[in-house]
Amino acid sequence: MKKILSLVLSSVLAFSVLAGCAANEEPAETPAETPVEEPAEEPAEEEPAEEPAAEEGSITKLGLGLVTSIAKSKDLAEGAATGQVDTVMVAAGFDADGKIVSVTIDTAQDKVGFDGEMQLTSDTSVAGRTKIELGDEYGMKGASGIGKEWHEQIASFEEWMIGKTVEEVKGMKLVETVPDEEDLKSTVTIKVQGYIDALEKAYNSAIEVEGAEKVGLGAVVSTAKSKSAEGENGAVAQVDTTVVATALKADGTVAGSVIDVAQTKVAYDADGVVTNDKAAAVKSKVELGDEYGMKKASGIGSEWFEQALALAEWMKGKTADEVTGMEIAEGVPAEEDLTSTVTIKVEGYMAAFEEAAANAR
Repeated sequence: MKKILSLVLSSVLAFSVLAGCAANEEPAETPAETPVEEPAEEPAEEEPAEEPAAEEGSITKLGLGLVTSIAKSKDLAEGAATGQVDTVMVAAGFDADGKIVSVTIDTAQDKVGFDGEMQLTSDTSVAGRTKIELGDEYGMKGASGIGKEWHEQIASFEEWMIGKTVEEVKGMKLVETVPDEEDLKSTVTIKVQGYIDALEKAYNSAIEVEGAEKVGLGAVVSTAKSKSAEGENGAVAQVDTTVVATALKADGTVAGSVIDVAQTKVAYDADGVVTNDKAAAVKSKVELGDEYGMKKASGIGSEWFEQALALAEWMKGKTADEVTGMEIAEGVPAEEDLTSTVTIKVEGYMAAFEEAAANAR
């Protein structure tokens, strides 16, 4: 019995020693669990890259506005029959907030005279010149009251517009349509309502452009289609003012262009009386749209404004030299990518574009 008890105690003591040793050992690492593979994450859908916001003051829109009047035309009974056409033109670049970044204003003021027999007295083979082209020859300086010529006054008015919205320009103080703003009284004495109206038209019809840094205006004026009275047919004073506004990028390529023509007729009866409504608004070819009536005669079923749009689209991305160097056959584009969209004669548009590109600012 003692022997058995002794054996039991020896076993317990041995177990205790072993247990104590085990307690002093670092516990063995438990084997890592086999990781359960997570399903591969679906790649996040890439958000489309946001268009970089246009910098304040960068040109995002290009507009051209024309306002034409024959109100100053005279009947034969008033001394001398004179068909007078005044076309105000404004080319403007606007930023994303609608503020004016660049603006050029000009006026083609053309007169076609007739004698007592209603025969032409004007040389209609000579191209007309705009007020800016006339410069000091326009002859306003002495009568202006401030000793400034028309082109100088319009430059001051343009500068005043920069950074303003069309609504802010429209809200300017006027007295009998002359600026009454404190910072314009000493520099602008001309009537400006027509220029404001043309600016508003430019804004309302503006096209979007990318990367444009400057805008130019060009005009070509012709009275060549005017006619003397013949038999029962009365005389006609016709003034065609072709106008192009173009926006250029820093590298000189075209960001966008707008083409329009004010084709204005002052018709006289056999007695030398104007038969037009002198007070009526005169629409440009773009404003006439389908009313112009070229579609059936065009050969390609396209109206004038549609062809002008196709020509302007063709100009995009080209330099001024590339545009004016286009292939032309009998006045019509011979470029492969224009023969199916443009059948109108384009020399006048090319000349106006060339001037617009050269004058861009």
